[in-house]
Amino acid sequence: MPITDCYINLKSALINDRSTGACSLIVYCSLNKHGKQDYENAIKYYTEALELNPSSAIYFSNRSLAYLRTECYGYALADATKCLEIDQNYIKGYYRRATSNMALGKFKAALKDYETVVRVRPNDKDAKMKYQECNKIVKQKAFERAIASDEMKRSVVDSLDIENMMIEDQYTGPKLEEGKVTMRFMKEMMECFKDQKKLHRKCAYQILIQVKELLSKLPSLIEITLKETEKITICGDTHGQFYDLINIFELNGLPSETNPYLFNGDFVDRGSFSLEVILTLFGFKLLLPDSFYLLRGNHETDNMNQMYGFEGEVKAKYTAQMFTLFSEVFQWLPLAQCINGKVLVMHGGLFSEDGVTLDDLRKIDRNRQPPDSGPMCDLLWSDPQPQNGRCVSKRGVSCQFGPDVTERFLDQNNLDYIVRSHEVKAEGYEVTHSGKCITVFSAPNYCDQMCNKGAYIHLSGSDLKPQFHQFTAVPHPNVKPMAYANSLMQMGMM
Repeated sequence: MPITDCYINLKSALINDRSTGACSLIVYCSLNKHGKQDYENAIKYYTEALELNPSSAIYFSNRSLAYLRTECYGYALADATKCLEIDQNYIKGYYRRATSNMALGKFKAALKDYETVVRVRPNDKDAKMKYQECNKIVKQKAFERAIASDEMKRSVVDSLDIENMMIEDQYTGPKLEEGKVTMRFMKEMMECFKDQKKLHRKCAYQILIQVKELLSKLPSLIEITLKETEKITICGDTHGQFYDLINIFELNGLPSETNPYLFNGDFVDRGSFSLEVILTLFGFKLLLPDSFYLLRGNHETDNMNQMYGFEGEVKAKYTAQMFTLFSEVFQWLPLAQCINGKVLVMHGGLFSEDGVTLDDLRKIDRNRQPPDSGPMCDLLWSDPQPQNGRCVSKRGVSCQFGPDVTERFLDQNNLDYIVRSHEVKAEGYEVTHSGKCITVFSAPNYCDQMCNKGAYIHLSGSDLKPQFHQFTAVPHPNVKPMAYANSLMQMGMM
């Protein structure tokens, strides 16, 4: 039967033969017309199937997998839990729930489900491997908590002796000029990265120490004013896709005082050139402190970096000590930016409760890992939804907010609209909530599998009307996404 015909016969198949219906549905949901995996349609059709047969553990488990693939971890967890309520002996349900909890950083809960699978299937090598990896993470977290000294934690900077760190004679790559970042250094560093060469560790440490000092002096809410003749380029998630970042600069010009940029979080993880991305962005921040802006995303956090690759990448290319310093720097990234008092930019979105003001954002103590709730969490994690009101987040963190929530927030704070990122969009951007909520995403063909375009936005000081520019992915060296990710995520997610 052709793939496109499978769903036509689905409802009758479900009514007359549950197993045949399931098979037809799975075939349909596996591929779209281009032969690519199509998880959005999988979710749609499993949802319709569940309306006809709400007691199918298999359907809940398979929709849970589709939610995992689209990063809707909260929904994935709910479906896996429902699957096990229907049939507590359905082992895939435990796998799905464990993977969902891993993605949410709930390692102890994940370990409990892996224990169940190993107990039921003692000869399952895959289950044993996942149990052992998860158990290792739980023990590592316990050790880290035991040695942490709370408020008195010593900075990595205090233990570094940069002055006496030698650059070997055989190193021919870029060097800071008298300890400073210059445009020549930036161009040489980007060429070095394009050739898959490493920046010397002394130079990397110099950049990190200097950018930490710079960021620590900034407020949590950055406020800028564009003159009528000025514009700024806003970019969304880049997720370690260095060659696509370079393509943005080739299309739109290198950053300069007359060509300012704002990168809206999620610089690292997923893509396997995250170090190259973040060192490039930090370098431009040092070169152009008043014309190049960086906001924190939910992936500039320890839990995400441990799971989705950045920690592993830094350890593979440099050292664990350097990752700890990256973690310190990420905590000082500002959380939001207001342009001309009318446009508010943040990575995630609006808030779980009404009444939040710009002054509340100014007062956020951001030098920490984000909490599980509250304005700081929402700025990094929330998503818009088409219906009014709020509901539980598909991600399992923060909330989803409707157009009425957006309208009230904008009215209270005398704003025109918000710009956020955080979600893959097929066209690279999306305008919702009657034009008052804009999403921009700048990682085309995300993870080498989503086939999406990337986009960036031009905002002019004369009218603040967004102008959207789309682009497609460019080739990159043969290093797959998630190459440095936690092995459990590689096994369970990719």
